[in-house]
Order: sequence, then structure tokens, then C-alpha cells
Amino acid sequence: MTRQNLLRPVMLFDAATCLGMGALLVAAAGPIAGLTDLPVPLLREAGILLFPFALFVLWAARRGSGPAQLVAGLNLAWVAASFAAIAWTQPNALGIAFIAVQALAVAGIAGLQLHTLGGWKAHTGSI
Repeated sequence: MTRQNLLRPVMLFDAATCLGMGALLVAAAGPIAGLTDLPVPLLREAGILLFPFALFVLWAARRGSGPAQLVAGLNLAWVAASFAAIAWTQPNALGIAFIAVQALAVAGIAGLQLHTLGGWKAHTGSI
């Protein structure tokens, strides 16, 4: 299987994880907040945001490399925003771990997306 053939499964996995995490954050924002010292509105709104993003990822999975590049970029922006949220919200150690683990998972998905698209060289013309 070539890298390009892996793009659609990676995109579908991304969409599925967005739906799963979105459902978790919306349904369990209160208990998660209690364990992590993260604000309930932040958790709930992040979860709600993941639903339309998952739909966009599903749409992009059918369209090929152009939209997939945008999805990978948005995933990397999510990673940056996640780490900024740690500084902004000052959660406890479990909250830091909760945010960091999901951010690293999203970074891994973005890395897989970029790999299937031919790597960084295909996007920037360098490296």
C-alpha cells in the first residue's frame, strides 16, 4: 500500500477520534473538570467544536490532498492551542496530562496525514 492509499484511512481515523473525543468532552465535561481543574465551558465548547470539524475531515477525506493539507494544518493549530490552554487555564497535573496526551495524539495524526501526502517537502518545497 502506498502512502497516498493510506490518506483516506488516516482521515477517517481522525474523524472518528474527533467524534469520540467530542462526545466525551460534551457528555462528561463536569466530571473531567472536577478531576483536571479545567473549566467546564472550555471542555464543553472544545467538544462541540470537534463535531463540525469531524464532518469537515470526512468531507476532506473524499476530496484528496488539498483539503487534507488544510486538515493537517488545522490539527497542528489545535496542538498549539492545546498547549496554550495549559498556560491559560493552569490545570492540575492530571489536567496537564489530559491536554498534553490528546495534543500529542493529534500531532501524531497530523504527522501521519503529512506523511501520506508526501511529507513536508511536498508542502513547503524544502527540507
